[in-house]
Amino acid sequence: MSGIKITWQFFLTQGECFKMHCFRALLLSLSAAVLTTGCSLMAPQYSASIDNVQKLKDAGNYTAKVGEFASGQGRGNVNPISLRGSSMSSPYQSSYSKYVAEAIKQELSLADKFAPNADVEVSGTLLKNDLDASGFNTGTGEIEARFIVKKSGQILYDQVKSAHQEWPSSFAGAIAIPRAVQEYSNLVQKLLASLYADNAFLNALK
Repeated sequence: MSGIKITWQFFLTQGECFKMHCFRALLLSLSAAVLTTGCSLMAPQYSASIDNVQKLKDAGNYTAKVGEFASGQGRGNVNPISLRGSSMSSPYQSSYSKYVAEAIKQELSLADKFAPNADVEVSGTLLKNDLDASGFNTGTGEIEARFIVKKSGQILYDQVKSAHQEWPSSFAGAIAIPRAVQEYSNLVQKLLASLYADNAFLNALK
């Protein structure tokens, strides 16, 4: 009886090992499928913030134009942005620095402060730009840019501003990736809100 019992336990153990092996193989297959089914995505076009527009409108009597925005070479300045194996590009000539420039132009225009021939020019450099959708509970975004205001070629303002954004994420890529994509415009809104909150910037526009 003891021999039969030992034999049964042996086969039971072998069966459990087989199940574990199959489970691990399945996980590896699923992981490989996720990594190899990445696709190219487009960030949403910028949607102006009503609060940002009002801040520019209330700043006084001035007009400004938007100059060149360059892209820095730092590790945190990513283009395209990787989201769980998919890549997200900018809708503005595939450039995230041009995304920031377009955002400022939109908000100046809606505030009736944009003039292509104005003496005052806003330009800058995008230093950091990335989204992280890898978290199962929370997604994050980071952006940082140097903003310069010139009047007739003279620098009146030169400061670095940054913004951090968080949003609910998910284990499922079908949920986490679209959420991260939609948050990009909000991240840029928050960056510009920090810029417009600086009275030195608003005074330089006048």
